[in-house]
Amino acid sequence: MKLLEIVRGAKTGKDVLATALALSKKIRKTGVVSGVCDGFIGNRILAVYGQAAHHMMEDGASPYQIDKALRDFGYPMGPFQVSDLAGGDIGWATRKRRAATRDPKARYVQIADRLCERGWFGQKTGRGYYLYPEGARAGTPDPEVEAIIDAERQRAGVTPRSFSDEEIVRRYLAAMINEGANVVHQKIALRPLDVDVTFVHGYGFPRYRGGPMKYADTVGLPKILADIQEFAKEDPLFWQPSPLLVELVEKGQDFGSLNQSAK
Repeated sequence: MKLLEIVRGAKTGKDVLATALALSKKIRKTGVVSGVCDGFIGNRILAVYGQAAHHMMEDGASPYQIDKALRDFGYPMGPFQVSDLAGGDIGWATRKRRAATRDPKARYVQIADRLCERGWFGQKTGRGYYLYPEGARAGTPDPEVEAIIDAERQRAGVTPRSFSDEEIVRRYLAAMINEGANVVHQKIALRPLDVDVTFVHGYGFPRYRGGPMKYADTVGLPKILADIQEFAKEDPLFWQPSPLLVELVEKGQDFGSLNQSAK
């Protein structure tokens, strides 16, 4: 039976959700209920922490250091390795589609565009952020990419600084957690647990850490909020604390408490 026919046979909204989740199990997938927005749960959040990674790259961290810091945290691949695997042209098409609605005050890093303009889309073209000689699956750092990054820093008037691996992880995860809180606050995700399931099963978040929202509870939401407020001194438009995160900190609650209330 086709999915549309199954949904039409359901009598209530709960029936639709239950049927959809049952179908996902039948086809051996992990189902998560999501509201509708650009990117749904996963890609919407990815777009934000992807920006955080690009900001760090333009500010002085190399893509290779960022990837290594995230692998050391527990990811199987770093974000620039993932971009090369997926194809840089995919993100490029999305950026061009969103250009008309982009806030002109928002920071926009053009490094990825410079690579795409050269046709460097990643593994399928033999080079992206990394070099893939003779069809290699594992990439090696590319000095030409580092030169392009240096040139873009100069064009943007950025004086590069050093980043510790610990700061890279803090910024990357703070952006992820903050947007995850926005997704829950706006009811795109029913509960923080659904964000965690999405990222553990679909985006490579290290399973032993439980997902980004569970990880935030482990670290402590006041610490996450303090990080975001610290980063906001540099870029208040990008680092706007989620209303839900602020509310939970004020009440002394965590994301896990919302999982209980949503049952």
